[in-house]
Amino acid sequence: MKTDEKITLAHGGGGRLSRDFIKKVLLRYFGNPILSELQDSATFDLTGNRVAFTTDSYVVKPLFFPGGDIGKLAVAGTINDLAVVGAQPLYLSCGLIIEEGFELGQLERILGSMQETARKAGVKVVAGDTKVVEKKGADQLFINTAGIGLIRKDRCLSPVGPGIGDKIIINGGLGEHEAAVISSREGFDFETEVVSDCVPLNDLIQGILKVSPNVKWMRDPTRGGLAAILNELVEGKPFGIRIEEAQIPVKEAVKGICELLGFDPLYMVNEGKVVLVVAWEDADRVLKIMQKHPLGGESRIIGEIVPEPEGKVVLKTGVGGHRVVDMMVGEMLPRIC
Repeated sequence: MKTDEKITLAHGGGGRLSRDFIKKVLLRYFGNPILSELQDSATFDLTGNRVAFTTDSYVVKPLFFPGGDIGKLAVAGTINDLAVVGAQPLYLSCGLIIEEGFELGQLERILGSMQETARKAGVKVVAGDTKVVEKKGADQLFINTAGIGLIRKDRCLSPVGPGIGDKIIINGGLGEHEAAVISSREGFDFETEVVSDCVPLNDLIQGILKVSPNVKWMRDPTRGGLAAILNELVEGKPFGIRIEEAQIPVKEAVKGICELLGFDPLYMVNEGKVVLVVAWEDADRVLKIMQKHPLGGESRIIGEIVPEPEGKVVLKTGVGGHRVVDMMVGEMLPRIC
């Protein structure tokens, strides 16, 4: 990036510009072996334990949407960033940046949502901070969270990286969070309400790791969607990924919004989905385990690791053709998470 270049919304959108900004700017100042892994959570050894640590900031608009709110989103999102590196989430922090004039009743509603989400996930909020800024100094409320968890030796990801023939599994439909937020923001009135998938995934993920030593990689497809995380996985690797459109679950209501607005579910934000790479010999067993969990009933194998094209994600379309699925430059809709 040039020093006179301006920061745009796309730099925070989870796409190609975000990735370049992290690599070319942030890593230039903060780069170290832990951070340079660019995982959802940093993992490191501390006094004989394997620790996961993460942080995130939430700026969704509107603050309340079908299926959740900014508070539930903040807690669930941070828990999921810990869970996908194999950690059992334990403790969170909560930083509030509140615009002057924000209604106390709304704040308490959000805090109650955070408390309930944390309680159900078995984590505690143990630290925090509050700042109040002048009117128009923020857009109502921003929340920053940090989370810490432990990676048990019997619940860690396989040390063997993804290889040819490994299967790609997802636990349900794409795009539900982004569809719910935009429907609420724009006031769309559909016959079937679109509800955000915002939920902590740690129980589902720990159940998978408990029974299978062959889970090689996990991510939650938030900003940039499924397309972004799969492109990050194959970047610079001697293999590619082929996914099948017919196997990728998308709810009809989400399809309707995509057709209306010209969106692609592959790039839409999700807040209750996990994507796994599992050794081919264990994929069916993992799939069955996932399908028995309340958060995995719609789980499917959607693709596999293939020898070529190297470093590319290819979609087999419903009509039998193929197209390259690249990473977006920015994002389709800002202020989603």
